[in-house]
Amino acid sequence: MTGQPRRAIVIGGGLTAMLTAQALSSWTDVLVIESDTLPERPEPRKGLPQAAHTHVLWSGGAEAIEGLLPGTAKALEAAGARRIPLTTGMVAYSPKGWFRRWAESHYAITCSRDLLDWVIRGQVLKDPDSRITVMERTKVLGLTGSSASITGVTVRTDDGQDDTLPADLVVDASGKGSRTPFWLEEHGVQGPATRKVDSGLVYASRIYRAPNGLPDTWPIINVQADPRGDGPGQAGIVLPIEEGRWLVTLSGTRGGEPTSDPDDFDLFARGLRHPIVADLMSKAEPLTPVQVTRSTANRRRFYERTAMPDNLLVFGDALAAYNPTYGHGMSVAAQSAVTLDETIRRHGWNTPGLAWRAQKAVAQHVNTAWTFATGTDVFYDGATESGPTASERIAAHLVDRLAYTATGSGRIARDLTEVMTLQAGPERLLRPSTLIAAARGPLKPPLTDPPLSPDERRAIESA
Repeated sequence: MTGQPRRAIVIGGGLTAMLTAQALSSWTDVLVIESDTLPERPEPRKGLPQAAHTHVLWSGGAEAIEGLLPGTAKALEAAGARRIPLTTGMVAYSPKGWFRRWAESHYAITCSRDLLDWVIRGQVLKDPDSRITVMERTKVLGLTGSSASITGVTVRTDDGQDDTLPADLVVDASGKGSRTPFWLEEHGVQGPATRKVDSGLVYASRIYRAPNGLPDTWPIINVQADPRGDGPGQAGIVLPIEEGRWLVTLSGTRGGEPTSDPDDFDLFARGLRHPIVADLMSKAEPLTPVQVTRSTANRRRFYERTAMPDNLLVFGDALAAYNPTYGHGMSVAAQSAVTLDETIRRHGWNTPGLAWRAQKAVAQHVNTAWTFATGTDVFYDGATESGPTASERIAAHLVDRLAYTATGSGRIARDLTEVMTLQAGPERLLRPSTLIAAARGPLKPPLTDPPLSPDERRAIESA
């Protein structure tokens, strides 16, 4: 990065790419290159098949987005997104029992992924004087430059024209199908070390019309899988989204996967560890077919440990993709964009090694999400070639104990929620007071039934 800044290029047009472009636009012109056509309404996008399933924007990610794009929270609310207080607005059955609904300490934003991406894209591009330009229907073919420094990209437009586009910085935010490992090899750079944890999880989702007469504060309903139970891990979630609808997602690991058959969908829900999800589905009107995805493996590429060429960054799912159960991908992307802006602010746009500093800095956000995502999946048969590592076993034991304690301790529930929502790192769970509380266990006896309010129970009964 020498001389005056000309342009940054962001590969991809999804949420990660848009937030990254917004962060960079404070410093330079930005060209976003997207292979598809971006929809003008909250509609499915070809490059985002996982959009049909549940997505949660945790408060750590929501606040990062608000910092980049002030007014986004109000725009999401106006579009119909729900703000769910935590843990007040969640009825969750963990392997350790029912969590209580403590006073609000954090929150989650829930809506369809199509709506979320559309609102954020609109916020990024609404300024007519924006320094961000989007080039659609254009495929990135490779990187220009050398093993020491990347100078731009080569592209092919939908009419078959090839071109070379120079840039001071290239950010790969293209998602799970990222070609950066291959492009690095073309420049004589060894690709990053990779860790893959694949529980064989299959997701099946369907949208329902929620019953009439429900309280406006209707909670998230979540029956979690038990990775140490007998047989496959099966789970279900009822997520309130815009327009009075529920997005219901069921999931199962190898040997216990859901299918796209509507009858099987209902039977699968009835076979979960508790019938509450099935009971709610029976009260609601199905609006869509069942959609299935098998692309749920956790995969992390350790670019921060790689001898990367200067001026090249990798963000989002291209860097680390997680089992969507924990909903961390979008929040990590938002926090990574903020960290990129902070790194530029600290070191300067023309500082040599800026990309490496930013790559290393965003690893802290990835670490937290990775610990949660793999801490459960790694214990399923066939998830890895060698099974859990010693550190993964220790971390899982600690999280299990904390989860058990959180069923009857508001303070530990808040600590866990703070890390889950990415508003604190895992070190929050290692404070002496937290470890002592975990050793003592829950302060209240276990709940035997879902912690629904009287109004919620009446609404279900009368639906």
